[in-house]
Amino acid sequence: MKSGLAALVTALSLCGACHAAMPQPIDRAVPRYSQIFVIVEENKNYEQILDPKMAPNISALAAKYGNATKFYGEVHPSEANYVALLGGDTFGIHDDDGFTCHAGSTGSFCEGAGAPGYADHTVRQPHIGDLLTAAGKTWKGYYEDLPAPGSLVFTASDPAFDDGTRKTALYASKHSGFLNFASAQNDPHRADHIVGFDRLTRDLAAGSLPNFAVIVPNQCNEMHGLHGPKVPADCDGLNVGPLIARGDKVIGELVRKLQASTVWKSSRNVAIVITFDEGSGKTREGCCAVTPDAPSNFGGGHIPTIVIANHGPRGATDDTPYNHYSLLRTMEDAFGVHPYLGHAADTDNGVVPMVKLFATVK
Repeated sequence: MKSGLAALVTALSLCGACHAAMPQPIDRAVPRYSQIFVIVEENKNYEQILDPKMAPNISALAAKYGNATKFYGEVHPSEANYVALLGGDTFGIHDDDGFTCHAGSTGSFCEGAGAPGYADHTVRQPHIGDLLTAAGKTWKGYYEDLPAPGSLVFTASDPAFDDGTRKTALYASKHSGFLNFASAQNDPHRADHIVGFDRLTRDLAAGSLPNFAVIVPNQCNEMHGLHGPKVPADCDGLNVGPLIARGDKVIGELVRKLQASTVWKSSRNVAIVITFDEGSGKTREGCCAVTPDAPSNFGGGHIPTIVIANHGPRGATDDTPYNHYSLLRTMEDAFGVHPYLGHAADTDNGVVPMVKLFATVK
């Protein structure tokens, strides 16, 4: 496996999702950022989470910092939204099958592989981490209850309530995003990039946080929920109120830990983004390069997205339509890495950077 710039050049040579005009001019409307941390939660609508009675921590952060009031997912169910955030496209994925599944695959994690037009769930295109590596910047995915650094398992469960099914899996690779990309699967340094929350604790203590990170709590703590006779009551997916309260508490704790870090207190620009993968139902609200007639890109519902920047605006609301493609474009601009990946370049279809919420006020 090639690494660094050589790997990126190889990946971009195969990149049908990238626009041909490369490299593209850097849009300086977004200030440069040293670090951006994206916390991803699951399956909740904007109205649920912006209710202070339901999610007091997140709603307070939205009021204090920056609130994207018209932010949308790309599709249902979860997996393709994580891929879209990192690679600028769903690449035809519209299920939660395993990241190695392809047409004709068999096994318990490839249930849809016999369907006509089934997409290869290993994406052979670059993700934002590839661009950052080529630019000499660092990235990680922090996943709670990942069984080992760099693990390629599809799920991992707590023996206390594991019944051997996906329904009781605390860790689920469908919420990884990075592992859907061949460059991450084959990365000789994968164990340094795909890590657990124990590593997040260590990196916070050591002041060694990467330039970019995706942070995903386990399925009890990210508001997804589980199902089974021994699953805790506030993790049961049917107990929506307690499930949201549990996830909201975890978000509050994560944000407080990040804001206590040395990088947050520095003169450098740092942002924490709280977003969700999709809405709670199967509604198709969407924007920004989604295509309503495509099974993999039809709009994933109206979701919360909060931007918390150490030198950014306070009490800001932005009603510009955005989605994960917009966030990806914004992060590329903030880090100065290009070309824009996939639909991050699709300004003609409404994909624009989140300038207002990432503006700096010093």
